[in-house]
Amino acid sequence: MGLPLEGIKVLELARTLAGPVSGQMLGDLGAEVIKVEQPGRGDEARHFSPPEWEGESCYYLSSNRNKRSITVNLKTERGKEIIHELAKDSDVLIENFRTGATEKLGIDYETLKKINPRIIYLSVSGFGRTGPEKDRAGYDILMQGYAGLMSTTGEPGTPYKAGPSVADLTTGILGALGVLAALLARGKTGEGQFVDSSLLDGQIMTLNHLATGFFATGQSAKPMGQAHNSIVPYQVFQTSDKNIVLAAGNDSLWEKVCKGMGWEDLLQEESFKTNQLRVSNREQLIPILAERISQFTSDEFCSKMDEAGVPCGPVNSVGEAITSPQAVARESMVNVDHPKIKDLKTPAFPVKLSDTPASVRLHPPLLGEHTEDVLLSLGFNSEKISRMREDGVL
Repeated sequence: MGLPLEGIKVLELARTLAGPVSGQMLGDLGAEVIKVEQPGRGDEARHFSPPEWEGESCYYLSSNRNKRSITVNLKTERGKEIIHELAKDSDVLIENFRTGATEKLGIDYETLKKINPRIIYLSVSGFGRTGPEKDRAGYDILMQGYAGLMSTTGEPGTPYKAGPSVADLTTGILGALGVLAALLARGKTGEGQFVDSSLLDGQIMTLNHLATGFFATGQSAKPMGQAHNSIVPYQVFQTSDKNIVLAAGNDSLWEKVCKGMGWEDLLQEESFKTNQLRVSNREQLIPILAERISQFTSDEFCSKMDEAGVPCGPVNSVGEAITSPQAVARESMVNVDHPKIKDLKTPAFPVKLSDTPASVRLHPPLLGEHTEDVLLSLGFNSEKISRMREDGVL
């Protein structure tokens, strides 16, 4: 059986992270992705470093496999014509320009759907393509702040950003989901559609119960440091050698914690009987737990919790996480053959499909690596391609 998106053609005019993540996910599932980049410079993610690997940005390498790269100057008339030619035969287009830019370039959805009514046009932006702030630029850290994530992260009084670019990554994943839904819809209607995926909407979605809680109470959630506002104990604790996470997410698990550790006194304490009581009395309970847990090594405590059936584990570094036996067994990192980098590894497609698994077929392309091949397939001859290079089109 082939790959799920085999035969689907994607034209990616996106750069940085959110849009390229959408393109890579579709490529991993079998789509043919052509990445259009600015001549001479390319995707700005190519210049986000350190870290680098053999002169290539790790930022770029992690989000651009299973693509072919061509360079096209979109501000030239001939460049626009090339995009129109590619769009004629594309199922999906991905872009993340500022609102209004695609109209100026003549590559907006309304223009391209006249050329190809079946095209699915994924438009990625910071604030979305509608609303009073649609014209504003949006980067990951801005949207972590604007969309409320930073206000709930870290210690009270000091907003913290998440380590990874969660706003961009969430938007890229949701954009790919939107494309898949649009492909299914097209199978019924025969028509493409406009897919609007914004960092703002994605981050508000991830607020989840915190957002609903605001309308229930009129109060915004506050940062809880390493703890949880609705569950106790559900946080980081320090053992004698390293930090661990204890996640007793319900009363049954709390009982297992106490029985597993022989803490019958805590189990019998009326003020800790239910999660609601433990939340109300966290200032009494947490210091007791912290003192007791600190007497054990991380392995000792986590082993006891594993035996009791309680979710518990170490706070791993990135290196510890991706080289752990479980991550290795799950093939969470994938090897990619690359012309410059020996043993390149990038995060794998995260969902394991039993019959049509995602695959790596192409390395993250060098800038313009496939320009000539793609243009030849459009009917341009080598002489015309050379002339366009001289004229600054490619």
